[in-house]
Amino acid sequence: MSKKIEKLFRSYRDQLLHLAKLYGIVEIKSYARSAKRLTILQLELLLIKNRIKLPINRSSDKAIAKQELKENSIRNIYLSLAFIFFVGCLIATRPYIKNVVNEVKFTYVAEEYKKGKSTGSKKSKKKKIEEVEKKEFKQEHDNTISLNAQTTINLFEDLGYDLKGVRAGQKVKPIYLTKMPKDIRTLGDTKKKRELFIKIVLPLILKENERITDDRKKLFKILGNSFNTIGERVWLKRRFKEYKVDDQDTAKLKMRMDIIPVSIALAQAANESGWGTSRFALEGNALFGQWTWSDKGISPKNKDPNASHKVLQFQILKASVRAYKNNLNTHNAYKEFREMRAQLRQEDSIIDGLKLTMYLKNYAADGEQYVRILDDIIEKNSLTDFDKANLLPTKSAKGLAL
Repeated sequence: MSKKIEKLFRSYRDQLLHLAKLYGIVEIKSYARSAKRLTILQLELLLIKNRIKLPINRSSDKAIAKQELKENSIRNIYLSLAFIFFVGCLIATRPYIKNVVNEVKFTYVAEEYKKGKSTGSKKSKKKKIEEVEKKEFKQEHDNTISLNAQTTINLFEDLGYDLKGVRAGQKVKPIYLTKMPKDIRTLGDTKKKRELFIKIVLPLILKENERITDDRKKLFKILGNSFNTIGERVWLKRRFKEYKVDDQDTAKLKMRMDIIPVSIALAQAANESGWGTSRFALEGNALFGQWTWSDKGISPKNKDPNASHKVLQFQILKASVRAYKNNLNTHNAYKEFREMRAQLRQEDSIIDGLKLTMYLKNYAADGEQYVRILDDIIEKNSLTDFDKANLLPTKSAKGLAL
């Protein structure tokens, strides 16, 4: 038997050929069919390539080592490329990760204020939110919460919400206060009081504009379809009703369904509410001084005995903003305002507040003087800086309501 084995493997080359045949290496079979004679080195490299262990008395250790080095080098190159790709993905997703971290931080700190619990930190920066005294929150009969002025200022500071950052392009934190601080009048510093007012009202205006923008996109999508689903037709019917388009004229709906420039909304809210200090704002969440002849209103003091109107009141500030938007977007008195806004859209121009204030003279009895007051408020407080502002996106569209 040993003689047969010696005969079978009388040379190292025969051992290599036997292994190739045993494992069915296709390359060696093809060479055999073409009558080409492979060298021992070629046979060894083909066996190594197919991960077959060579006989002990192999003759080309140097060549084999070279092949192994080549294979290792290729593997290392692939690993390096994978690592570079991974690092590139991290860099590309860094802004998203930062937004998520900011959102987590915002949610955590905001919940501490909302629940009135301590954060447990001993650092001086955290002292503002370490313990919120019960007296800083006043629970109203309508289940909404009124924060005092200093608590509201502390909340905004701890959440990193400042107007300087917003003017520089930062997203606005989605903090929606339901009421004005009852003691906002006590802020002696006029600048401080105005900044607090803007911080409170700005997210409410942006949220309403964001809702209008989403509806506007959906409207154009529906109008661009050759066929509309039942759900789309129902949605369209509701928008006609919301914007008081009785004849279902889509051109009229497109003109009415549009945003109110942030600078104008802030200026009108500031003027009508005395920067949040008026009795109508504090007692009825009325930011824009809209009139009503129903029972749901607050009677002005020292009003004309012959006048029967009241100032419309709301349960929360957000409702006041929405009613204001509906007023400008539907009332015949502001038709010119809407037409000029549509023209700016058609010209692909920025909807700048100062370009539209002149069309709001019908908002108040003093007409032209009212327009000059609005322009003055916008310019002195640089409110056009907020016309391009956007809300910080969150997983929860509601943000934080306080």
